Amino acid sequence: MLNVRSLLRGAGAVRAAAARAQVCLFATGPRQEDSKFYEFRTYNIKPSMMKEFMKLSQEHVPRYTAYAELIGYWIVDLGILNKVLHIWKYDSFAHRTEAQRKSLQDQEWQEKMISKALPMLDKICVEVAYLVPWCQLGKPEKAGMYEMVTFQMKQGGPAIWGEAFKTIINTHVSTDYNKLIGVFHTEYGLLSKVHVLWWYENADSRASGRHLSHEDPRMVAAVRESLSFVESQQNMLLIPALFSPLK
Repeated sequence: MLNVRSLLRGAGAVRAAAARAQVCLFATGPRQEDSKFYEFRTYNIKPSMMKEFMKLSQEHVPRYTAYAELIGYWIVDLGILNKVLHIWKYDSFAHRTEAQRKSLQDQEWQEKMISKALPMLDKICVEVAYLVPWCQLGKPEKAGMYEMVTFQMKQGGPAIWGEAFKTIINTHVSTDYNKLIGVFHTEYGLLSKVHVLWWYENADSRASGRHLSHEDPRMVAAVRESLSFVESQQNMLLIPALFSPLK
């Protein structure tokens, strides 16, 4: 015969399991197990200062790689001009804080880069983003051009739009005219935003590939499926800087 205490423990376990199931129903996506994240920094440069800013960046930005990993550094070629985008990888928020602390104490960095660069800037936008769970950061085999497509998704997180979005990305990859570098969803900044970074051999290969993909029934079906989750999208064509790890 079961004693009362055993019955109570069993009932408690059932209630706990039910509570966990209830939480899963309202989750916005898989739990972020990896503490690594990516910081997207977008700088609007004063038009008359663009050439000087890039010269300064080429000379001094690689110094900051002592504190964090630079993924890529690009100049916007098509989109809103006089803008640069750079992406940095951090192991954790503690790592980012420590990197900032060290850079503030780095007199050469502050004097030769920061103090000279700040007067050249009109606007700075900083976002923190994670790679989606089903994507690994890619790297092309040779130099080319990049496109960043930004989607403003409906609220609800990857649990709502994740599978449909994954389908359209995988369909794009299967067309084999480009290379997927990464799919990132924002954690800080404008939320419910997804950045997709693509590599192309050149702008013409991107144009011809897009025309062909729009005639692909798989692509048409995937786009139709995902449209209900997208509120807006925009893109930028990017040229990698000479010192960018992603060429």
